[in-house]
Amino acid sequence: MTADDSYGRFDDDDYPAYTMGRAAEMLGTTQGFLRAIGEARLITPLRSEGGHRRFSRYQLRIAARARELVDQGTPIEAACRIIVLEDQLEEAQRINAEHRRATEAAEPSAVA
Repeated sequence: MTADDSYGRFDDDDYPAYTMGRAAEMLGTTQGFLRAIGEARLITPLRSEGGHRRFSRYQLRIAARARELVDQGTPIEAACRIIVLEDQLEEAQRINAEHRRATEAAEPSAVA
């Protein structure tokens, strides 16, 4: 890998660039919180060759949403379920919009 190849990773939301400690620091939370949402299967951090957890920016955004809900008093298990449901709803809305656009494109326009 060249240096130019590695620079592309800065823009990759899925690249596991952040250690457990750095991720917790960035989110203003504890490492235990990150382990808990991992155990709840909200996020699955990748592991380094040494077995250390590594988080991507995408995973940090999910963890930040979980922390927001927990800070509002939602139990962690419920917060994780809410986030999964929010994600499923967003995906369903995206698919519906695609179908709507395809249907509108396939319909002949009415000329009067």
